[in-house]
Amino acid sequence: MQRRNRRRNRKIIVAIASICGVATLLIAVYLGMAFYFDSHFFFRTKINGWKVGGKDLQQAEEKVGDGVEGYLLTVYDRDGEKYHVYGEDIKCSYVPDGSVEKLLKSQNKFQWFKMLLHPKEYEVPITMEYHQKSIAKVVSKLDCFQKENVKEPESARIAQGEDGYYIEPEIPGNHMIYENVLAKVQQAVSAGDVSVELTDEDYVKPEYTSESKEITEVMDRINSYENATIDYQIKDYEEKLSRKQIREFLQVEGFSVSLDEVKIEAYVQSLASKYNTYADLRSFRTSSGDTVEIGGGDYGWIVDKPKEAEQLKADLEAGKPVTRELVYAQRPFVEGKDDIGNTYVEIDYTKQHLWYYENGELVVESDVVTGNINRDNGSPDGVFKIVYKDSPAVLKGEDYESDVTYFMPFAYNVGIHDADWRHGQFGGEIYKSNGSHGCINAPFEVAQKIYERIKVGTPVIAFYREPVELTAENAKISNAYSYVDPEKKKAQEAEGQSGEVAE
Repeated sequence: MQRRNRRRNRKIIVAIASICGVATLLIAVYLGMAFYFDSHFFFRTKINGWKVGGKDLQQAEEKVGDGVEGYLLTVYDRDGEKYHVYGEDIKCSYVPDGSVEKLLKSQNKFQWFKMLLHPKEYEVPITMEYHQKSIAKVVSKLDCFQKENVKEPESARIAQGEDGYYIEPEIPGNHMIYENVLAKVQQAVSAGDVSVELTDEDYVKPEYTSESKEITEVMDRINSYENATIDYQIKDYEEKLSRKQIREFLQVEGFSVSLDEVKIEAYVQSLASKYNTYADLRSFRTSSGDTVEIGGGDYGWIVDKPKEAEQLKADLEAGKPVTRELVYAQRPFVEGKDDIGNTYVEIDYTKQHLWYYENGELVVESDVVTGNINRDNGSPDGVFKIVYKDSPAVLKGEDYESDVTYFMPFAYNVGIHDADWRHGQFGGEIYKSNGSHGCINAPFEVAQKIYERIKVGTPVIAFYREPVELTAENAKISNAYSYVDPEKKKAQEAEGQSGEVAE
């Protein structure tokens, strides 16, 4: 029995010894491997796609650096075009930056057995050195820097089209800034990057863009001017200064916007030519029922051109729509196309008769005596206006002085007045032999009635039915329709005589 127990104990001791031996061996292997992976990468480890399992630091870095020989950097411009920089052209070489060493040190060597089932893959930057002159040369020879491929940027500008002024946008061009591109390429190569993208900051920029203050301020100023439309209030007419017309006044040079005063003055002149009725030739329906053509005189609309131009410029500078009248130097008695209206004095010099109408109703009519045409004192013809009224009045000339009760001048110093020295003799052909110095002599009661009712500014239409030549100073000054300059007439007569051919 004892022998059997001793034999069994001996087996147990052998088994324990065997187990201890195996355990000791395993521990020795585990510690040995841990010691090994203290300086080597775990099996099945990859860095940048390269297998570095079981390699020490130097071997791993050499493996990682193997890709430098085929290094390629792709440069993308802002339009997506590609340019290439080859490692061999810039003589680049791998320079460890400590990333691989850091990975090695980060391994937990005592967990090496776990990594057999869980392999690791890492990415580290491929930091490199390059030849400075070579990389500068390579970048300078990229297609994007070749003269024939470079398009310079163009600044935005103010342009004029059929529909007015507008901002023509800038053209970016493709002129790259060499220093910027070189710096980005150098940085990318140093970091081992395989691509780099260029941005707007790497390009030469247009001096002015659509958003530049200089451009927008010009456009704002143009719009301000064009907004200053003017609706002119002119009875029986429609007249508007439109945006299109205003556009013609603008002078846009660079970043300067100004008004062309010459064109403004020309426009105002066109308004004056259209609306001035001063001394216009008119068709006048007489009290006798026929129509006469009469011009001259000083009646009618007169646009004050200097003041209108000044006001127009002020309106444009204000930049707001305006509704107003033209600026007039003279206004007629009645507004509208028919500026004579139906209140007026009509004097027919040929018939030696006068009519005075108010609102189309005849107030008074009478025979009169007018200027002695045979003594070059013919009364001025034309369309005039009552300038003022005076009662009593003293009429003076070179060789006369007459007292009258009612005086209503209409053409310089020529006017309608009573003439008691006529003793009631008016009309007929008295004016041809015993006419006045130019004034219209009327019976006292006629002059009185007209004086009491007529207003200053009332039109006076005076005309001859036959051709006459007026040479008196009052005809000249009052712009009489039939005025003839005596000196010009003499010169023309002399020229005509010198041209005669003797038979």
